[in-house]
Amino acid sequence: MMLATTALLATTAILAIAAWSDLATRTIPDWCSLALLALGIAVRLAEGPTAALSSLAMAFIIGCGFLILHARGFIGGGDVKLIAALAVGTAPSALPDLLFAIGLAGGALGVAYLVMSRFMPRPALRPNAALPMRVAVVEANRIARRGPLPYALAIAAGTIAAGLGA
Repeated sequence: MMLATTALLATTAILAIAAWSDLATRTIPDWCSLALLALGIAVRLAEGPTAALSSLAMAFIIGCGFLILHARGFIGGGDVKLIAALAVGTAPSALPDLLFAIGLAGGALGVAYLVMSRFMPRPALRPNAALPMRVAVVEANRIARRGPLPYALAIAAGTIAAGLGA
């Protein structure tokens, strides 16, 4: 029980950092995926070696599927690593719910960005503004020009909505 609670809190914190980084820079630090991978292995090993191996196998399959999407330019490489790492800590029976929730969150994010792109002004960047304001201005300009989505936001929201794969 203690491991599950700790993993839940750590996963939430790591996903928040990944989402913020993706929003601010459109990159997801590799350590986020590696930390989720380690947490996932620990949680699944606590359930037994068979549980860990089945989750690793499913994560590999999911990772390969998303890698094809990445090769075609539909999703970023950091997003692929983040989803595959989350799959390691998720029971195979819960993976469809996790992927569905991430997909719904991604669809909602895409619709929100499309709607905002029609109305989003392009504010000027003030160099001495606080970091959150600078990120907001850069994001407003990305939205206005219909730039790429920060999909880690959808991954984080979908994972939380799916109950972190539990």
